[in-house]
Amino acid sequence: MKKEKARKYLRFLGYGTGAFGMDLSYGLFFTFLNKYQTDILLLTPRFLAVIATLCRIWDGVNDPMMGAVVDNTVSRFGKYRGWILLGAVLNAGALSLLFWNPGFPVTPGAMSAGLCIYAALTCVLWDVTNTLMDIPFWSMVPSLTTDPRERNIAATIPRAFSGLGNFAIVLLTVPMIERLGGQEGLNATGFHRWASLCGLVLVGMVTITFFSTRKMSAIAVTPPPKERFTFRTVVRTIRGNDQLLVFMLVALLNNTGWYMVSGLAAYYFEDVLGNLRLMSLFGTLVGAGQALGLGMLPLLTRRLERNTVIKLAMGMTAAGYLGMYLFSAVINVFPLFMAFGFLGMMGVGCCFVSQTVMLSDVVDYGEYKLGYRSDSVVFSMKGFLQKGAYSLQALMMYIGLDLTGYDGALARQSSAAKTGITVMMFLVPPLLTLAALALFSWKYKLDRGKMEEVTAAQSLRAL
Repeated sequence: MKKEKARKYLRFLGYGTGAFGMDLSYGLFFTFLNKYQTDILLLTPRFLAVIATLCRIWDGVNDPMMGAVVDNTVSRFGKYRGWILLGAVLNAGALSLLFWNPGFPVTPGAMSAGLCIYAALTCVLWDVTNTLMDIPFWSMVPSLTTDPRERNIAATIPRAFSGLGNFAIVLLTVPMIERLGGQEGLNATGFHRWASLCGLVLVGMVTITFFSTRKMSAIAVTPPPKERFTFRTVVRTIRGNDQLLVFMLVALLNNTGWYMVSGLAAYYFEDVLGNLRLMSLFGTLVGAGQALGLGMLPLLTRRLERNTVIKLAMGMTAAGYLGMYLFSAVINVFPLFMAFGFLGMMGVGCCFVSQTVMLSDVVDYGEYKLGYRSDSVVFSMKGFLQKGAYSLQALMMYIGLDLTGYDGALARQSSAAKTGITVMMFLVPPLLTLAALALFSWKYKLDRGKMEEVTAAQSLRAL
């Protein structure tokens, strides 16, 4: 029994490694693409806000339909593995193209039409290929185990690898761009080479996942639903699962807050503090805090209800954001800024792993309420919400940068632009997190008692 349990956890570990590579691509896209586009390609925030909006409109169709495709997949690789590997290979190529200018002119104040079209198309290409691997990857979680404690662990492991991937991006991107580009500061050559290297690591990590989950996938494969999934069915699945709707709003608010912090970090450290290299120190803070936060859920749920732990995590997140603002913009005490940042990142890490576990419960609840199971359609909401949160963040950020007069061609930004960056990075996120906490406390009802009722009903149905 112990050996079998050890083998199961080893497979969980192999499954989780893919999240490291995926988050290299994901982190580079969401943390540094905006800085690359405004400062290297000199695209205007107003134009980029339009592109972000159009991509999210496409996601509204693309992500749920990909979930339906996965749910109906029958192959020798199971429902998930083939899509994950194919998506990783294509996404690696898209990432390299995203951070590469094939020769379009870059002129301050005059955007080339060709460059605008290329930037838009590569954003869509990255988006589609990310969906191709992301949805089937996270959809595997509820199929790995039905045991609540094992599910906490199964969700925590890939989240830990995901956190490491994000940590690597924040910590290493600036020095790697300088090293690979052969010059100080952010530069086009360094961006392209670093993106290509991250793509290679992505493919390698996902290959480990592909082979490690071979036996788990074979066990987890279930026949496709008798009713073929259509867009109407996808809409019915989302609308009919009230807890999925609550989860979507809570996750959207939480994720948008975090993306405001991560997406503006490069602007804050370079343009406000005047020291981009401090971002690597901030990356260490982010990685360490989120790593500890990932362990909060399985550790604290031994004594506390899971929903109580989630509320605690959201409170920590909001307090951390507010503390960072206080000790940077009001009272300049960098050690206390870092301390509150660490506290906030612990909350963020716990919230991220909680989202994966919550979605697993939402899948079971949906089957209990609707009479059919749709793992991938439900889990497609995770990717859609992450991109939706990025879209909200991008809109707020680009509009804020535009209104405050940010200009990527300038060596020094105006005081208005610096104030705008600081407010958007540290004051908007806690407001969003507190709104998520209020909604979660009011409307989310999948506690231990409810999930025991759901599990009992599933057992009766199986008989």
